[in-house]
Amino acid sequence: MKVLIVDDSPTIRAALRPLVEKMGHSVIEAEDGSKGLTIYAQDRPDLVLIDVIMPVMDGYEAARQMRQSRPDEWVPIIFLSSKEADQDLDRAIEAGGDDYLVKPVSFVVLNAKIRALQRIEATRTKLLETSRELAVANRELEKLSRQDGLTGIANRRYFDTYLLTEVKRASREHQPLSLILADVDHFKAFNDCYGHQVGDDCLRQVAAVLKSVARRPADLAARYGGEEFAIVLPATNMDGATDVAKSLTRAIEGLAIPHLRSGSGATISLSQGVASLSPTQDTKPENIIEIADQALYQAKQQGRNRYVVSTGK
Repeated sequence: MKVLIVDDSPTIRAALRPLVEKMGHSVIEAEDGSKGLTIYAQDRPDLVLIDVIMPVMDGYEAARQMRQSRPDEWVPIIFLSSKEADQDLDRAIEAGGDDYLVKPVSFVVLNAKIRALQRIEATRTKLLETSRELAVANRELEKLSRQDGLTGIANRRYFDTYLLTEVKRASREHQPLSLILADVDHFKAFNDCYGHQVGDDCLRQVAAVLKSVARRPADLAARYGGEEFAIVLPATNMDGATDVAKSLTRAIEGLAIPHLRSGSGATISLSQGVASLSPTQDTKPENIIEIADQALYQAKQQGRNRYVVSTGK
């Protein structure tokens, strides 16, 4: 370790240096609390041995300022003093010290104290590493809890939460909100014809297309259930939502996934219901879902492979 010795006595510093170096540590020195504080900031020592009574700035104040300068780090501070009163120990701990030794300090005692503090630091470092690893794992779990296992886009649970948030935000900020509900046309027939593995791959490709057209950071592509998908479009009016629906239709056509039993064309297609409204305080997520669902129903009734737009009026 790099050890900072702060003491106004050259004799004490000269006595402590060989003891610390004998333990295998390097030493830097300061003759008062103020200089010790400056060196502490510049050299970032791993341990501080500091006298209590010094000119310019005493050890208590220096330790207090050291703690304030690096509040997120723990650097062990051991006070050295010729005083043995209980109140001196209490004051040292209050100032931010970790231990209090009475001078003169023997090699055995100092070595034991430093090794004990090293073990504490090693344990603390391990705990911090474990805490960081847990934080990363928790973030990954949070991400997975929002993700549909098959397609990788948002799942229904996160869709519900997100839509509720955006309805409230749109109401608060007086912004429009749009929603697209989409259904893969004749998907049961597709599965029956090509098998479930090919069906799963088809859904993954459709999901990737949805994610590509929901390109703004606030847009959300989600798997609504089975072969149903959804796109939440915050701050988007009907014209903007219609443009997204058109892009989605073209992109799905571009996939050119064969569907011999479609009845709506030779390849996979989508029916879409597009809803747009300006939420008020009374608006619920179910309101815009119902509008989009009704529009989706109309798209299916009109022959599928198309989109229908509605404001619910």
